Amino acid sequence: MSISIKKLGLVLLVFAMVSCGETSNDGDAYYNAGKFEEAIKAYDNVLSTKPKDSNALYKRGRSYEEIGDFDNAEKDFLLALENDSKNTQIMLSLSSLYHKNKNHNRALLYAEYAVEVPGAPAMAYFMKARALHQLGNTDEALKEYGAAIKMDDNFGQAYYNRGLLKIATDKKSSGCEDLRIAEKLNIEAASEVLAKYCN
Repeated sequence: MSISIKKLGLVLLVFAMVSCGETSNDGDAYYNAGKFEEAIKAYDNVLSTKPKDSNALYKRGRSYEEIGDFDNAEKDFLLALENDSKNTQIMLSLSSLYHKNKNHNRALLYAEYAVEVPGAPAMAYFMKARALHQLGNTDEALKEYGAAIKMDDNFGQAYYNRGLLKIATDKKSSGCEDLRIAEKLNIEAASEVLAKYCN
C-alpha cells in the first residue's frame, strides 16, 4: 500500500515537472515560430508560479523586444539579471537593447559587466567595442574589436566593424585587410565597402 502511494507521489511529481516544462517549452516553440504574443502568454504562465525564473523572464523579455515593446523587454531583462547576476546573455541583451535605442552609455555599461564575467564570450568584447565606437572612443574600440577577434577568428562582423573604423581613422590598408576577411566570412556589406574604398 505504501509503495503505491510512493509511486503515485512520484508520478504526480513527474507530471508536475513535465507540466511546468511544457509551459516553458510552449513559450520556446511559439518564440521559435515567430508567435511572440503567444510566447509572452506562455511565459506569463510560468512566471505566475515562478516569478523569479530568470530563464522565463529573459525569454519573455526577448519576445517583448521582438514586438518592439522595449520598455517591458528592459524590465524583464533587469529582473532576470537580478536573479542571475552573472548571466552574460542577459547583460548582452540589455547592451543590445540600449544600442537599438541609441543609449550608448548604458549599452557600454552592460557590455563592460559582461566582459568582467570569467569566460565571457567574444560577443561581449564586440558589444563593448561597438558601444565605444558609437561614443567616439576609437582607440579603445579598436582594442576591443581586436579582443573579440582574438577570441573568435571567424567573427566576421567584428572584422567588418574594425575595418570600417580603421578606414575612418586613416588606417586604410589595415582596414581593407579586415574588410577582405569579413567578406570571406560572408559579411555581405563588406563587398560594397571594399569596392568603394579598397580598389
